[in-house]
Formats: sequence, C-alpha cells, structure tokens
Amino acid sequence: MEWIKAKSILSGYVEGNSWFGTNYNMNIYRGCSHGCIYCDSRSDCYHVENFDVVSAKANALMMIERELQSKRKKGVIGTGAMSDPYNPQEKLFELTRGALTRINRYGFGIAVATKSHLITRDIDLYQQIAHHSPVLAKVTITTADDALCAKLEPNVARSSVRFDAIKKLSDAGIFTGILMMPVLPFLEDNTENIRAIVDLAHQNGAKFIYPAFGVTLRQNQRVWFLNKLGEQFPEVKQQYLDTFGNAYECRSPNAKGLWRQFKHDCEERGILYRMADIVHAYKAPYTVEQLSFFD
Repeated sequence: MEWIKAKSILSGYVEGNSWFGTNYNMNIYRGCSHGCIYCDSRSDCYHVENFDVVSAKANALMMIERELQSKRKKGVIGTGAMSDPYNPQEKLFELTRGALTRINRYGFGIAVATKSHLITRDIDLYQQIAHHSPVLAKVTITTADDALCAKLEPNVARSSVRFDAIKKLSDAGIFTGILMMPVLPFLEDNTENIRAIVDLAHQNGAKFIYPAFGVTLRQNQRVWFLNKLGEQFPEVKQQYLDTFGNAYECRSPNAKGLWRQFKHDCEERGILYRMADIVHAYKAPYTVEQLSFFD
C-alpha cells in the first residue's frame, strides 16, 4: 500500500443529501484492489492514477480527529462511494476501525458501503454508534451466482459470503441492506437472478435493496469494461456495442419487467426499495428520540 498526502478527509456539511441522507463524505483510502470489471471509479473524472493500487492518506486518523472536532453540525458520515473502506489492507492498518472509533466518540452517524465481509469485524463499533446516531450498512451484491461473481468481481468476497455478512450485521441489530447495482445487461438482468437476490436478502435479514437495472460507462472505464467483456464474454461485448454504442447510460432492455417483479417481490417480503423509505426507516428512531427530548 502507498501513502499519499491529503489536505482533508471529510467533506463539508450537506443538508438533505438525496443519496441515503448522508451529511458528510469520508474517503480514507484511494484506489481499490477488488478488480470489479465495471467500476465507475476508474473514470478519468476521479483523477485516481494506478487505480488497482490501494493508497491511504497519511496521518488519516489524526486528520479525522481534528476535522470531527471542528464540525459544528452533527450528521451521518458516508463512506465507500469511491474506494471500499474494507479493502484487504484494512486488516493490517485498521484505519476504518480507527475512524469509526472517533465517529462514535464525537457523536456522528455512519453510512458505509462495502463488498467485504471484513465489515463484520467492526460490529461492536456500529452497535456503539447506533446508541446515539443513525447507522446504515450497505452491502453491494449484483448476482446470486458465485461463479459469475468470480468473473465480474475477481478479488472480492463472493456473493454468498456477503449474504453471510448481511445476516451477521442484521442479527446484531444493524440496519443493513443491499446495493443491487449495477445490474449488468445481458449478464445479470434476468428474472432468476433478481428473484434469487430478493429471496436471499429476505432469508438473511436485509431491510432494503436499492437497485439500478443497468450500468453507466464513461471514459477509460468503458475501455476497461469492454476489454474485460471481450476476454470473458465476447458475445456479450458485441451485444453492448450493438445495443448501446458509446452511450453513457446502458439501461437493461428488461428494466421495466424486472422492476415490476422486483417491486412485487420486495413488497411481499417487507423489503424497502425506495430511497425515501430507506432513509426514513434508518433515521426515524433518532428523530423520534430527539423530538421527545425537547417535549
């Protein structure tokens, strides 16, 4: 792992962020070693060179401590949007765990996104944070098939392992669900896969599934993705070229039908799938407590 200099780790405060209701964003690491063939963070706009090499920000925990102390408003800190906070290097350096310790100490909430089972290591800290602030765990799963997962996401925990992580988090009382995105056209956008994910989500205690029936492609991310398709699924690569050309948004041709079935299956099992409902559900207990405190 490489160490890089950074001026800050936490973003400025945002009120009413439409993406899971977070107020701050935190990226301790840059780059990712998961090797997912579709990763948007490879795009030029993020300016991450040597993306497959994980880098960490020097003096990260000292910087987080200082920045948390200086924040005037409490809120939910989101992490995992660009780089997974539970990459393999986290086992050794424990920067994410150190950040959670400080987030708990200063009374902030946390919304984490990951593809790693390592998140279960920190259940104790998520439980401590949940005593005073909202906690949201988002585990990305786009296929129920471990064999397909191994081709699309070669260096990451298989889907079955991630479902196990969801169960452990849910059993510990952590508000946990699934980011089902991207659902890759011609590979994952079939009824069998989507229904299997919903079933397994229900069996393992997931509170929500937030989907995207398609994938976005831009700049060098597109080149990387198409090259990987050519290596493993040459016929699918040609389908992308014929169907989407150079389009940014590659929406599944089956999206409408999949959405109807997905919506029905989620409602039947009591699984949330609308952003507003998810945000309300994981924050509601704290809003009620705050209101009653002032009554």
